[in-house]
Amino acid sequence: MLMTEIQNVAKEIMKQLQYYAADVKEKVEEAKDETAKEIMQEIRAKSPTGKRGEYAKGWRIKRTGKKLIVHNKTNYQLTHLLEHGHIKKDGSGRTQEKIHIAPAEQKGIKDYLKKIERAIKP
Repeated sequence: MLMTEIQNVAKEIMKQLQYYAADVKEKVEEAKDETAKEIMQEIRAKSPTGKRGEYAKGWRIKRTGKKLIVHNKTNYQLTHLLEHGHIKKDGSGRTQEKIHIAPAEQKGIKDYLKKIERAIKP
């Protein structure tokens, strides 16, 4: 009789752990989606607009497996040049860097970690 009671308790503990794990997994996915959207919006808001604003409007979120990637779909080749500056066309010096991706990335990392910590706490 004692053995069946212990087995029942063990089964109940496992069931509760499975519920907790599923809940945490769901909250982590929500945090990932929210954080990716926030990063994309911040980069879009701080991106150089240029004449037509195509670069700033080109930011998208792409799902690759379990990963979410924030990228510029329309002018991906400009991201590095704008973020870090480049040599001018006539060779007379360098352009000024327009840092807009790195701050959003760092803020997103901190926000994501906070959201994960909240999801893990019972």
